[in-house]
Amino acid sequence: MTISRRALLGTTLGAPFAATLPPLAAPALAQSAWPNRPVRVIVPWPPGGSTDVLARLISEQLSQKLGQPFVVENRPGAGGNIGADAIAKSTPDGYTMGPVTVGGWSINQYLYARLPYDPEKDIAPISMHWELPNVLVVPTAHVPATNLRDFITWAKAKQGGVNYGSPGVGTTPHLSGAMFTNRLGIEGVHVPFRGAAQTIPALLGGDVNFALDNLASYVPVITAGQMRALAVTSAERWPTLPDVPTMAEAGVPDFVVTSWCAMAFPAGVPAAITQRASTAIKEVSETPAMQDRFLRTGARAIWSTPEEAAARAARERPMWRETVRISGARLE
Repeated sequence: MTISRRALLGTTLGAPFAATLPPLAAPALAQSAWPNRPVRVIVPWPPGGSTDVLARLISEQLSQKLGQPFVVENRPGAGGNIGADAIAKSTPDGYTMGPVTVGGWSINQYLYARLPYDPEKDIAPISMHWELPNVLVVPTAHVPATNLRDFITWAKAKQGGVNYGSPGVGTTPHLSGAMFTNRLGIEGVHVPFRGAAQTIPALLGGDVNFALDNLASYVPVITAGQMRALAVTSAERWPTLPDVPTMAEAGVPDFVVTSWCAMAFPAGVPAAITQRASTAIKEVSETPAMQDRFLRTGARAIWSTPEEAAARAARERPMWRETVRISGARLE
């Protein structure tokens, strides 16, 4: 005689035993309860940098909101590739995530001869996290230009061309500088440093003529009058520098370049967990207190759906591929 599973559960074994049987519902319950243990947040950059600082801000707020520790672990190196690869190769259970910058999503695949992960297949966006513009700065004591048009005229006339600094080969400041000099016909030489902490003294000493670097690092020297901000690369004026024009307003159209970051899971995390994480980031990042804290750090807290984040990365890839080509940069 064949006994149906329903009969077996409902009659033969009885209700008490049947209640212990349904493991089929466990995954759904685990997903709905996420997180029920600490979440590891891998930051692909060193401690103290803007990505690390902003990741710690959001992790602190997610811990408070979701009731579990979000523990930051720094995995710097290779332009963010080491940390991004660690995220990509982690177990897709929702308990490892991390901030991947525009380099990891849209630039490094054209810059490096090989990547240890596939940015389109191995990592999955949760939400946009932050963005910030680059700002074109010149040292007040060494460059006479007071606006972008005058600087372009001065740079073109300068014997031997101009030097521009950046925090490293293939970074958005490097590529922005290469794009700027190429488009405007300026003879420019890239001078890479290890970060703004080295670039700024070189500018103030007159060894470097300008930088198109991340805004966050330059607000203090701009405010102090040591640097003159000639334009920002955002589509609109930046809230903390309302008197500084955009590139378009300053006479260079179609030059919108922002550094940005999206929180990511390894590919394969259940959709229910991704949705819960994305919603939590939205609720945390859109509070006035968090918006203010990010702006004071030099960035803007932003949010998107996972699909919108993936679309942005895909949309920008052709621009960055061409910019890498123009720059001539190539890394192993």
